[in-house]
Amino acid sequence: MNLFSRRQQYYFSSFLKHDLKASITVFFVALPLCLGISLASGAPLLSGLLSGIIGGIVVSAISRSPLSVSGPAAGLTAICATAIAETGSLQAFFLAVSLAGIIQVITGALKLGGFTHLIPSSVIKGMLAAIGILLISKQIPIIIGYDQPDFWRNEFFNIITFDHAFQHIDNLYHKLSPGSLILAAASIAVLILWKKYAAYRISFIPTSFVTVLVGTLLALAFASTQSLSLTPNQYVTIPKTILDQMQIPKFHLLLETPSIWKYGIVIALVASLETLLSIEAIDKIDPQNRITPQNRELIAQGTGNLLSGILGGLPITAVIVRSAANAEAGARTRLSGIFHGVWLLLVIVLASSLVNYIPYAVLAVILVRTGYNLAKPAMILNIYKQGKEQFLPFIVTIVAMLATDLLIGVLIGIVYSLYFLIRNTYKAGYTISENVQGHTMHVHMELALNVSFLNKRKIKEALDRIPPYSIVTIDGTRSINIDHDILEIFQEFRSKARQRHLQLELKNIPEVSVIELH
Repeated sequence: MNLFSRRQQYYFSSFLKHDLKASITVFFVALPLCLGISLASGAPLLSGLLSGIIGGIVVSAISRSPLSVSGPAAGLTAICATAIAETGSLQAFFLAVSLAGIIQVITGALKLGGFTHLIPSSVIKGMLAAIGILLISKQIPIIIGYDQPDFWRNEFFNIITFDHAFQHIDNLYHKLSPGSLILAAASIAVLILWKKYAAYRISFIPTSFVTVLVGTLLALAFASTQSLSLTPNQYVTIPKTILDQMQIPKFHLLLETPSIWKYGIVIALVASLETLLSIEAIDKIDPQNRITPQNRELIAQGTGNLLSGILGGLPITAVIVRSAANAEAGARTRLSGIFHGVWLLLVIVLASSLVNYIPYAVLAVILVRTGYNLAKPAMILNIYKQGKEQFLPFIVTIVAMLATDLLIGVLIGIVYSLYFLIRNTYKAGYTISENVQGHTMHVHMELALNVSFLNKRKIKEALDRIPPYSIVTIDGTRSINIDHDILEIFQEFRSKARQRHLQLELKNIPEVSVIELH
């Protein structure tokens, strides 16, 4: 007598053969990212670990995606940092995360998961590139060991604007940390060399984990050297017990802080966007060609964010870096994602003291690599080669986001993309050809698949330019839709044609009644 069903036996066998190893691989990828994303967001380090645990255990259990892995996302760091500052407290920020989760659950329940298809790809790429630039810029002070706030707006800005430049250069020099700089340089070297020479041979050990290990050992070696040793605030600090740092939100702030609602919407939008783009990419590399239900995924992510906000965690999305590592490690089922969350939980319960040896500078290098991947020069060049209709909205979105914030930047990018859409629609309503046979001009106007009211003015002008005594053919054979305004123009032109001695033929142009004023 079998104690387990065939399905349960399959899952258990798959877990032992494939998912166990994959979950450990993803854990090694996720641990430094959870810490680094917390650092970049300006949130407690425990918040990133909590969202990684919830993303792994809760979201993977509800989701129907076999390979995607969820957790805190680098793409939301700039939003989180701004939200914490603008809402005024971590409790208010965590409420915004929970509110975003509720919005995602409602969106999925209403089956609105396809909304991402309405946002132009150039705007999405511009948004991700801007986030990458912001992510990199936030890591520079950490890499050089600068421990004062407002590095860019204070020290660096005064240097490049020559406002007491030498004084500020001297200040900057004395605030640099040689140990932090050497650690960052060594970490960059490890990232490049390991990926180039060893990653394909020892694929089960992620590059980020090796970088953190080498950086931590190097920092321990520096501890005995006075000139290179790091200060205590340059190391990760996680409390011995989870309850010491958990930030339970104060729900009365929903009525007192309007910006909570704003950032709840922004986090829901960006988290949903990043999730749906990630699962679409992961589905393409699934060897079994399984398709993830979008609306179910939004419900899973929303549930995770609701719980994460209540417990004091960061926003959760499906993360392409972890998901790709999961797929490459040979995962077969959701058990890999679930158990990667279990390993994260065991770390903060049993081994938080070991995590406290990790230097911030090493995590900053990993985040710089993540930011670079979001804003790769090769990707920007590729968009440039696609033409100005793609490149200009991309650049406008980046500049608008850097100058304002994410929501306004994306809206500006969408509006600018609509401008190109309207302009192209305005141009592409018809084609017209002219040729002279004997002494007679032959004019052939062929209408496009869709002719809207936006083409009204140009069509009217083109018809008015036709010389008298011409033979004119207006062909709507290819058209699927011709706007009523355009049909009225053709009906009016019919009466003008007699007065101008034009021989007019209308092919597949429906007749409409025209209001005549007497």
